[in-house]
This record gives sequence, structure tokens and C-alpha cells, in this order.
Amino acid sequence: MSRSLDTLLRPSLLAVAIALCTPLASSPLIAAEQASSVRAYNLPAAPLASTLNQIASQAGLALSLNPSLASGKTSAPVNGQFDAAGALREALHGTGLQLEQSSAGTFSLVAVPEGALALPATSILGQENSESAWGPVDGYVATRTASGTKTDTALREVPRSISIATREQMNDRAVQNLDDAVRYMPGVVASSYGSDSRAEWLKVRGFEPTQFLDGLPLPKGTYTMPKLETWDLERVALLRGPASSVYGQTPPGGLLDMVSRRPEAISGHEVQVQVGSYQRKQISFDSTGPIDDEGQFLYRVSGVVRDSNTAIDHNEDKRYNIAPSLTWNIDEDTKLTFLSQFNRDDTGITSQFLPLQGTKLSTPAGEVKYHKNLGDPSWEFYDKTYYALGYAFEHRLNDVWQFRQNLRYTKSDLSFQGITAGGSFWPNKPDQAVSDDGTVRRGANIVDEDISQFAVDNHFQADFNTGAIAHTLLLGLDHQRVNTNYKWLFGEAPTSNIIKPVYGQDFSKVNYFAYNDYNQKRQGTGVYLQDQMALDNWRLTLGGRQDWLHTDTTFYNIANDPRDTRDDHAFTGNAALSYVLDSGFTPYISYAESFQAEGGGNAKGQAFEPSTGQQYELGIKYQPPGTDMLLTAAVYDLTRKNIVLTDSLGVSRPLGEAQVRGFELEAVGNVTDNLKLTAAYTYANSKMTKVGDPQDKNRPLTLTPENQASVWADYTWHTGVLEGFGLGFGVRYIGETDNIAPGNLSYVSKKSDGHTDAYTVYDAAVHYDLGRLDNSLKGASVAINANNVFDKEYLSTCDGFYCYYGDRRNVMASVNYKW
Repeated sequence: MSRSLDTLLRPSLLAVAIALCTPLASSPLIAAEQASSVRAYNLPAAPLASTLNQIASQAGLALSLNPSLASGKTSAPVNGQFDAAGALREALHGTGLQLEQSSAGTFSLVAVPEGALALPATSILGQENSESAWGPVDGYVATRTASGTKTDTALREVPRSISIATREQMNDRAVQNLDDAVRYMPGVVASSYGSDSRAEWLKVRGFEPTQFLDGLPLPKGTYTMPKLETWDLERVALLRGPASSVYGQTPPGGLLDMVSRRPEAISGHEVQVQVGSYQRKQISFDSTGPIDDEGQFLYRVSGVVRDSNTAIDHNEDKRYNIAPSLTWNIDEDTKLTFLSQFNRDDTGITSQFLPLQGTKLSTPAGEVKYHKNLGDPSWEFYDKTYYALGYAFEHRLNDVWQFRQNLRYTKSDLSFQGITAGGSFWPNKPDQAVSDDGTVRRGANIVDEDISQFAVDNHFQADFNTGAIAHTLLLGLDHQRVNTNYKWLFGEAPTSNIIKPVYGQDFSKVNYFAYNDYNQKRQGTGVYLQDQMALDNWRLTLGGRQDWLHTDTTFYNIANDPRDTRDDHAFTGNAALSYVLDSGFTPYISYAESFQAEGGGNAKGQAFEPSTGQQYELGIKYQPPGTDMLLTAAVYDLTRKNIVLTDSLGVSRPLGEAQVRGFELEAVGNVTDNLKLTAAYTYANSKMTKVGDPQDKNRPLTLTPENQASVWADYTWHTGVLEGFGLGFGVRYIGETDNIAPGNLSYVSKKSDGHTDAYTVYDAAVHYDLGRLDNSLKGASVAINANNVFDKEYLSTCDGFYCYYGDRRNVMASVNYKW
């Protein structure tokens, strides 16, 4: 797209959205053709006019309504599959109103004649539990989501690539971290730096994703990652592609949008005890229910305590987690939920940063075994404390408007000391860091990083009609402040041996150099507008957002402690069009943009310019009528500009522009009452298109394989001699990757070439419901889960300086009790 056209188009998105969404407050709703297709509805009791507007929006039905008839009335819940008229009749139960059809086929509401005993009968075609975008899901398929829109929308109708790991799917696979949660989704590379107990190193469509929890971004530093406890989550959604027009500062590859477990009105309690490989011992608990008899106050508290070793010798992995929450149902239109979380991690560096010799390259001394600790347990440690406190507030103002506010304060403190073996300490000769007798030169790293963040998001939602067009309008303003202190010292550590490591050495004489030492304060504010429009089967989404970012940085590792202040602003837009076919197919086309601040700065003491991105996507979703399945396919063209990468020498610099073009397939669902399935395929062609070093031209992005595929299936018997018994099996294939970051070619050896071979690993599970044996054991179950069942040894990544082993076999036994 030309610059002039691009400049014209982007602000126009905002203007067009405003023009199309202006409510006709004084005009009655105009009758339109009834939508005859059957669809799923999950609407709670609410002001009657609001519920009728939502049904009209989802079904494409226009309705004539005298506002005085609906004033002060509350609808009945609408949960199940109905045609449009059936959904309206279901909502009208107990209101004293009924649906009337004219000879022309249009509908209106009238009062029930005096003496009438009942409304016309409604045929319910398929009853199911109510589901919202922020609540529990039955099975593997979420039908509603707020990811990408911030509104409760049918997943089938969102014109974006979104995958969701439900609580049940995470339970079946014994998910322990976010890498586990997303590794069966398309478009994502999990554990990209191999096994690492400190953080999740994810790549989505070639770039690291931003993490959001309960609608707000989580702070991320160089080494200070959120590392959320997945036990505390209700669902994990992966939105692929840019989303800045709604979420503000996000990368072009996508974002993780997670929802916390929240208080529920029905009491429920759960305790899980797990033991497993590497002396793992873990207990998890969850309890929720009403505090008072009226159910005005609801509580929930979940948590995890873990004491474990790791696959690496002399390396521990301990975690202490608790997540209390409280909901106050102030009245039928107002709700306030307090959400909090605390994590304490005492662990080590399981990714190891191993030398090329003994891993990718041969050496006379022999091979580096994956379990060998080439660091020094007497000197190394990794201590991180994370806590968050916030709330989610929602209030319905009237039949059209509702208001939501999410607010959170987050603090992360990290202190660690770690050793890297070989690698970048030998500039230009990373393949010569190990001598023939196995002696290895090492680097010593001392890192202190703390991040505090305040974030708030306010938005109004309006559901109304203008003629035959139903609107869901979102008007929002958000703000966040992030304060980062980061210091990384690096020096030459005492040597060790790759075959017989030497521990307990003296590090007091190491001479350190401050690669990074700065304080950076960022303030960002954004205003946004989005309109989701429905006309019959057509869906049109238009949105625009204006961001203002202020960055103030002081660099302490540069002479005279220079201070840099910069102000940036950006407009980002999105536009999407889809058609919801009665047969279950929804083809769509979308365009979206991204904007993201880059942490740190250059050697001159200047903060980096924010990166930007844009994506075109064409896709189709298919939900076969009468099934609990969702099949999706998408092709996309994604570009990112002003990329900043930190190489293995610790140097951060802008590296121009990259392009990713890809194709993704996904199938997820409850295939039968017994079989649950999720399967994915990814093709991604990535390349650097504008670079400073000609050697990097057209090189693929790091950690982005061209091909990936996965499938997980769980089969459980509900009748017969095997009643209550279930089996799960999964397979994951990761293709060959190029892992040398742009700008590093002049430093690495040609012998290391930076490529990592393709690999395939298998996962499995077996579980049994003990309640099927005896009623006294109702609620109790046992399971055994194994990842990398055949204990395949593989290198997850070799970046030309270091190599990283992938996760080895990990077996875990669980005993679970719910009541």
C-alpha cells in the first residue's frame, strides 16, 4: 500500500465507524426479515430490551418495539439452541409480553391478552449450560470469547484467528505452564529455548506475544516474565495477529488473553496431589461459593505449592502461589470482583546455555549430557516475587449502555546469578570455547530487575439498532504506567569441565562489565472505538485507536548517565468483514495494525523507536450444525517494522523489517460423548526484508519453523466394563529452524550454521474416575500423564553461540478430589 493511501485509510477507519454507529435514539426499531437459522444462545437474565437487542444482533432479526412495554422488565435466561423467534419467546417468559407475527412476516411485541394462561410453546432444540466469554467451558470448545473485541462475542463470528485452551483441556493434559497450555495450537512455538523453569519463551507468527490477564497487559522485562500459574486460570486464548486497535501496545504476532478463575454462585471445592519425575511433589487447591445466604458475596481461593528438582543436576524448582478473589453483587445491574495473586519462585536455569561443542558439534572430550549442570549450584540462584491486586467492575446503565472497568497494580522483583558455558565469551570463535580435555570457558551473569505497573481500562458498550443494522459499540480509554529497573553484569567465570563439572569455585575475583544498567519509565494512554455491525448474515467490524506514549530513560552504564526522553504517538486501525452462513461456515477477511514500545536503548543513550506492524488475513470457520466442533483455516501476510533484537552478546539494536506469510489449520471439539480432540497444522515463511547487514537479507526469523503439526485426543468410556476409564495421546512435530539472530552472522562459526533439526515427540495420559467403582468415592479420580513418552533427546535451539536441550520425559501421577 502506498504511503499516501495508507495515511488516508487509517484515520478513515475511525471516521467511518463513528458515522455508521450513531444511535437513532428516538426512532423505533424497524421490522426486518426473520433469521430462520438455529444458533446457540447463552444470555443471562437482564433488562428485557437489552436481551432482545442482543438476540437481534446475533440472529440478524429486526423487531418493532414500543419502549414503554419493555421498561422495567427483566428477561428470562436464554440458554440453548433456538431459531430467532424461539430465542425471543424464551426471553419473554414471565414478562407479560408475547411475540406477534404480521402477515408480512415481521414481528412485534404485544401485551398478553387478559386471561391468557401461557405464552406460545417454544421448541428447545438443544439445551446446554450457559457460557460467557469470561466463564467456565464444558469440554474442549469455547463458543464465546472477548479476545480481539473485548465484548462477549460468539467465537465463530470473530473474524480473527483465535485458539482457546479450556480448563478441561488443561486438566486432561496436566498443564503446568503456559508452554504446555498452547503447544497444541497453530502458529505458536512453545519452549523455543528448550526446558526453562524461569519463563515461557513463546513465538507467535514469528514474534514474542504480549500476555494479558483479565483484560489488562502483564509487565514483561528482559528476564522478568509473568510466569502465571495455569491452575489459577479458567481459559487461555491465543489471538494471532495484530490487535493494537483494541489493546494498545502489542506486537504484530499476537497475544495471550487469559481469564482468571472467578467466584461462582454454586459451592465447589477441589484438591489435587501430584508426584512425578525429578522428585516432584505438588499440591493444588481451589474453593469457591457464596459467603452469605443471599449470594451477594461470593469467594474463590486457589493456589499451588510445589517442591521439585529438575532434569538438571542440583537444580530445584519451587513455587508458592495463592490467588484469592471476591465478588460483590451490588445489585442486579452492578458487580465488582476483586482479583489478586501472589507467586514466589525459587528455581534455577534449566535452559543451561550450553556450549556448541559436545552438543551440536563433536569434541574429543565427549558429549554434554542433558542432565549435566555446567554452572555452579553454590553460586547460582533465581529468586522472583510477583504479586498483583486489582478488580473488574461492571455496571449496566440502561437497556442499551453498560460500563466496565478493569484495574490492576502489579509488582515483579527478580534477582538471579547464572552461568553461561562457552558461547559469546569467545567473539568470532564460539566453537572453540571447549578444549580437547573438556575444559570450558564460562561467563558469569548477575541480573537484578524489578518492574512495577499500574494499568486501567475503561470502556462503555452499547447494543442498539439503526434500521436493519444491529450494533455492538465499544468506546474505551485505557492507561498504564510501567517503571523498570534493569541491571545486567557480565564477566569471565572460572573454567569448568563439560564431562566432570567443578563446583564450589571462588567468584569473588570476577571482573564484571555492565551490559545494561538503566531505569525506564513509560506512560501510555489510548482511546479507542470499535463497532461490530450485523445485517442479516453479514458482519462488519471497524475500529480505530489513538495511542500516546511517553518514555523517560536514564542509562547508568554510559558515561555521565545520559537521560533520554521521547514522545511517540500512533493511530492503529482494524477492519473485518465476514458472512455467517446457515450451514455453519463463516468466511472472513480482516486487516489489523500493531504498535509497541521497545525496551532499553542504544549505546548512545537513546530509547528505541516503537515498532509497528500490519497484517492481512483471509480465513474461514466452520461449526457443523448440531455438533460441538470448530474447524478453522487462515492465510495471512504479516509485516513488522523497527524491530529491536538483543543478540547473544547482549547488544540490542534496531534491525529493520521482517515479513511472515503463513497458513494455519485447526480442529478442536468434543467429537462424540467419548472423544475430545484438538489438532493443528502451521506453515510459516518468514524473512528479513530490510536489514543493516546484507548477509541478513531474506534470512528467516529465529525460532520460526516453516512447518509444525500436532494432535491430541482423549477417549473416555462412559458405559460398559471400562466405564470411567480414559486414554489420552498426543504427537507434536516441529520442523527445522534457523536460529541465528540478524546481526550475529559475523560472530558465529560457519560450522555451527544455526540450524536445528526437526523433531517429533509424543505425549500420553491415562485416567480413571474412582466414583464409578463405588459411590462413596464420588468426586475422586486418578491420572498419569507423560510428556515426551519415549524420552527423545533433541536440541530445541542452537543459536550459533549456545545450544539448548528440549524437555526430556516427564511423568506425573495425580490424585484429584472434587466435592
